[in-house]
Amino acid sequence: MGTPAVFATVFAALFVAHSVGDHWVQTSRQAADKGRPGWPGRLADARHVATLTLTKAVLLALVTGVLGLHLRVIGLVMGFAVDAASHWWADRRSTLAWLAKVTRNSEFYELGTPAHPKAPATAEGGYAPTLGTGAYALDQSWHHLWLLVAALLIVAV
Repeated sequence: MGTPAVFATVFAALFVAHSVGDHWVQTSRQAADKGRPGWPGRLADARHVATLTLTKAVLLALVTGVLGLHLRVIGLVMGFAVDAASHWWADRRSTLAWLAKVTRNSEFYELGTPAHPKAPATAEGGYAPTLGTGAYALDQSWHHLWLLVAALLIVAV
């Protein structure tokens, strides 16, 4: 069983690795294709998740090696599996749009896109192009939630 400090270290490493893997390592082609219907989209998403997971594994290995932390293989396998599956699910895009709909967050999901009822403005009518999109914000918060779960599994199992 890990300590709170080990959990914090693992979470921080995963959080940074997620940002690097989701924004620097992911190719433009993966980003464009991972939401496509059928096998082309599924495979593009799988390639993205594979490189993302590899990025997380490498950075976590570096951090734990430098700090001399010892993590159990079963916890690592479980944590990375849960994180990868949840990431793949959300990045299919239609799945996250569905979740936004059933949680009554569709308007926020559409924020910053032409689909939003007040596009290209914010919900209050202000200038929005630098805001990003609600879909991106919901996507990242979903991933952060599962990074927390993954870190708990890695440290506690």
